[in-house]
Amino acid sequence: MQANKPRDTVPELTLRSALHIAGLRYRKDVLPEPSLKCKADIVFPREKICVFVDGCFWHGCPTHFRTPGINAEWWAEKIADNKRRDREKRRGLKVMGWKVIAIWEHEITETRLPELVTRIAAAVAQRRRGGLQGN
Repeated sequence: MQANKPRDTVPELTLRSALHIAGLRYRKDVLPEPSLKCKADIVFPREKICVFVDGCFWHGCPTHFRTPGINAEWWAEKIADNKRRDREKRRGLKVMGWKVIAIWEHEITETRLPELVTRIAAAVAQRRRGGLQGN
């Protein structure tokens, strides 16, 4: 368990690097709303945009997550709790006016990266033009 990094994973670093190359500046691993105790991987504070890079195992990816065979009941409960907490915190951010973008780690590939950067850049540009209402 100690080998699992809570931040600066390879998918996060890859996405952040691509965003930086595209000229986007952001904060990393910060609380967008201190009252929510919810750190986002990438935050555009002025635009009120949070990007979460969800690990397929820890966040229960419908495509890749498989419950471990050992202690399966505990793991199923643990992942279900993680998913519930993700939903609650993201819902809270949306209520506070934040746009939430969730990306699975498996989506950050060489072929999909330009699409992801374009999607995030478009959201940032829209918010900069004054379109804060679009969650």
